[in-house]
Amino acid sequence: MKRIHILLAGWLIMGSMSCNKFVETPDPNNELASALTFTDDKTATAAIVGLYSNMNSFNYFWANVLMNYLTAMQADDLYYFTGFENYDVFRKNSLLPSSQYVQSMWADQYSYVYHANSCIEGLTKTTSLSEPVRKQLLGEAYFMRAFLHFYLVNMYGDVPLITSTDYIANGVKPREKTAVVYDQIIADLKEAKNLMEDNYPTANRVRPNKAAATALLARAYLYTKQWSLAEAEATLVLDNSLYDLLTDLNSVFLANSREAIWQLMPVNLAGGRNTWEGFTSTPATPTGTPLFRLDTTHLIEKFEPNDKRLANWTGFRKLSSGATVYFPYKYKVRTTTIGTLTEYSMVMRLAEQFLIRAEARIQQSKLDDGRADLDSIRIRAGLLALPETLDKSELLLAVEQERHMELFVEWGHRWFDLKRTGRSDAVLKPIKDANWQSTDTLYPIPLNAMKTNVYLEQNDGYK
Repeated sequence: MKRIHILLAGWLIMGSMSCNKFVETPDPNNELASALTFTDDKTATAAIVGLYSNMNSFNYFWANVLMNYLTAMQADDLYYFTGFENYDVFRKNSLLPSSQYVQSMWADQYSYVYHANSCIEGLTKTTSLSEPVRKQLLGEAYFMRAFLHFYLVNMYGDVPLITSTDYIANGVKPREKTAVVYDQIIADLKEAKNLMEDNYPTANRVRPNKAAATALLARAYLYTKQWSLAEAEATLVLDNSLYDLLTDLNSVFLANSREAIWQLMPVNLAGGRNTWEGFTSTPATPTGTPLFRLDTTHLIEKFEPNDKRLANWTGFRKLSSGATVYFPYKYKVRTTTIGTLTEYSMVMRLAEQFLIRAEARIQQSKLDDGRADLDSIRIRAGLLALPETLDKSELLLAVEQERHMELFVEWGHRWFDLKRTGRSDAVLKPIKDANWQSTDTLYPIPLNAMKTNVYLEQNDGYK
């Protein structure tokens, strides 16, 4: 418990150092000695901002390289240029309960859940804040608790559902059924929608607003097969005048892009960095070779001819051997002039909402409407509209294809899509061969967690 409070205090101080970037007010001073300070609008805002700052402060954190790249390795998007055990276990689907990143991603997310719960409790009890600020911050805290549990449940399956800061009770919580976790996710997102405003609390899109909660709610309904509800929530976002599907693909991942629903602002700009994703995936020199490489056979060759996403969102280098290797190039900036910030890390964007609504409509046999949503994405990519003769099963495969080409190496989408649609065995077994078994769709429960909580049971395939 003492360690957790120290971590929270550190987050708040880190949040205070970059608070003006998020809230456009002078930096709070170092009066944030207590991790549970909600005495005025400034310190309360720093408590929330500290969470976003901590998630994205350093490279190979859960919210940047780990969540984007390692899940892409588990699927059929990405590989590392040479053998490295911590990455190979993801690419080869040979995870162990003791694997470094299996443990760190669990620990990171639950520490962020604790932070969100601390904010919910503090904001619920305080009478010192202006009511509009208190409601917005409380909405953000509920949103973050839902967001984090969404990723935990999709990575690990049944997980402990943590909704308080009672560390004694939390330390002995068993795993909760996935359906129950989703019920809480949905309840938290509904509460967040009720509390937050349509407009962002800053000029930047780096703190969630009502549309962010609506977009995540649409995704949660899609994952739980509540098709009509998923369609309705996605429509609310798509009809929102704050957002546009950008025709210039090279503008999508820029800071405050009109396609962005929620981004994380880079806070560690040493050496001229912008995003950790751009710094990690882009080669250091014009002739340098990339470390993380896109799978040529199972991704690059799946792009249709003239797909602008291939030309704009992937880069390539020719090796001395004559081979061509490709790398993720959605983020263009490795380093630039120090202090020049042009790209933010994209967490949620409008294109996904078209894809959510397309799938939800097709599942309800609204084939023409679903196809129209897919065509919005395809035409933006420079492709032809889909044939009107496609039946429901063919259109669902078209959804899978468009989600793959649009969302590759973004926040585990490909990995989660194959798992939630029951397509993992069909797609990945031929690729992974002896390395693949059906239980590989979930991570093992980390060894450290099993040691500290004897009520946790291990996932099948890892016992």
